[in-house]
Amino acid sequence: MRPFPAALVLSLAASVSIAGCATWFNPAPHTQRATVVEYLYPKGEQPTLNPSLPELHLPLRVGIAFVPGERAADLPETERDRLLHRVKDAFANRPYISAIEVIPTAYLRPRGGFENLEQAARMFNVDVVTLISYDQVQFSDSNRLSLLYWTIVGAYVINGSQYDVSTLVDATVFDVKSRNMLFRAPGTSQIKGSSALVKLSEASREARTEGYRQAIDEMIPRLDAQLEAFRTRVKEEKVAKIVHKPGYSGSGGSMDLAALGLFGMAATVAVARRRRAG
Repeated sequence: MRPFPAALVLSLAASVSIAGCATWFNPAPHTQRATVVEYLYPKGEQPTLNPSLPELHLPLRVGIAFVPGERAADLPETERDRLLHRVKDAFANRPYISAIEVIPTAYLRPRGGFENLEQAARMFNVDVVTLISYDQVQFSDSNRLSLLYWTIVGAYVINGSQYDVSTLVDATVFDVKSRNMLFRAPGTSQIKGSSALVKLSEASREARTEGYRQAIDEMIPRLDAQLEAFRTRVKEEKVAKIVHKPGYSGSGGSMDLAALGLFGMAATVAVARRRRAG
């Protein structure tokens, strides 16, 4: 049996090496997801509209939390806390809100349902809870950023890589007692970047975190439009009843619905100031 030519052996080895590199440097999409539907309807039942009329007692105590995912997310609890406080700070001075409580993810169970949400609401003594769901996908692949370096002993290649991070966050506001969804508002972001492979993991992690920040900042002012739509529905469709707590004197009527929190021009201004300062 004749031996294979050395050139052919080297060619086959190079092909295997290149194929291996292609597999190694083109990983599957990195996905992080936690949805309100999976959390509140863990048995796969279809979400239904609750026919009961929500009764909103002003000033409201509002809770805000990230929906818990099935597995540990890239976003650490410290960063989640910063993002939730970002929303809280934009609306903390509203006269219609007596308190905004940040609820750590640890107090919510994956697929915990409304029972778990009610437990957390009782623990933090809140009337309304804003749940922030998220869906983030990152695609990474090798590209032509590779650099050929010449050294005293020859040449070697440092491969580069690019990444594309798409993020969606969605704030859904629930009246806990009636289990009614009052309104919702989304925010999105898309980040594109590139990095040397040796730094790809760090750069990708930073891009994913920045994706959440940008999506949250986009989400906040959109809640203002949802407030206007909800106010109209209250006046025209009577979708909620407003009650003042003892000792509270508000302007009354649908104007007090700004207490549902987390909306308004002040939020828009706060986000704009942060962006100019950043």
